[in-house]
Amino acid sequence: MKPDWKGVYPALTTKFTDEDQLDIPTFLNNIEYQIKAGIHGCVIGGSLGEASTLTQNEKVELLKAGVDHVNNRIPVIMNIAEQSTAEAVTAAQNAQQNGANGLMMLPPMRYLSDDRETVAFYEAVATSCDLPIMTYNNPYDYKIEITIPMFEALLKLDTIEATKESTRDVTNVTRMRNAFGDDIKILCGVDTLALEELALGADGWVAGLVDAFPRETVVIYELVKQNRIAEATEIYRWFMPLLELDIHPKLVQNIKLAEVATGIGTENVRPPRLPLVGEERVSVQNIIDSALASRPVMPAI
Repeated sequence: MKPDWKGVYPALTTKFTDEDQLDIPTFLNNIEYQIKAGIHGCVIGGSLGEASTLTQNEKVELLKAGVDHVNNRIPVIMNIAEQSTAEAVTAAQNAQQNGANGLMMLPPMRYLSDDRETVAFYEAVATSCDLPIMTYNNPYDYKIEITIPMFEALLKLDTIEATKESTRDVTNVTRMRNAFGDDIKILCGVDTLALEELALGADGWVAGLVDAFPRETVVIYELVKQNRIAEATEIYRWFMPLLELDIHPKLVQNIKLAEVATGIGTENVRPPRLPLVGEERVSVQNIIDSALASRPVMPAI
């Protein structure tokens, strides 16, 4: 199933048991809940999926389980976040061999590559497999920006098709459209900017709080695409305190706590992360509880 890079693509959390092993049943239950809510694809092993703590074998296990369970109902995208070009190529080839429908790909991890090195990194992976690729443009967190001139080079490669737009500059959507028209698909990667970027012409949303609130996320996307902006805005305003949990260093713990509250996840994280405690936990739980207490009824879409 080839991704069309439109709609809501959850950045899935990785579920762990109390013994710090992969919790595949809970992982698949969450995916199923989201598919029933209307998601359009999913991303495995992203930053929210605690990619930096997963082994390659664990990533393959998650991918195989996800692909088998999804059974071609939605595209399954594997994240590539590696330190070396060779590791990135191997990860991409592993993804293709184990059934991924596409890749989401970060620039080199840890090493602050310049423009030429970043383009070469993407080129090496793009020419090593046949999977379509969504670049992950997040200079805010990873300090490397994929600029318009760099995209001009990358879009000459047949497999570079989309970008996860996480620059936190909504005007970048317009710049990309002015430069490339519809030659690249743009998916918002920052929950708190999603309505704005969708209204400006983004094709989709790689979302975080969707892991706990899938229906609300899908409804906002669908309402914007139907030009029902006022209805989308009303839900978005209710959603905003929750969405702000995604733009925080402890977004993984925050979102997993929300998944517990909605009954589709567990709180277990992999060290060095630890579950929230004390006043920090109370503050996040209060945000979640307040949202649940005022949770709006979703309109027909």
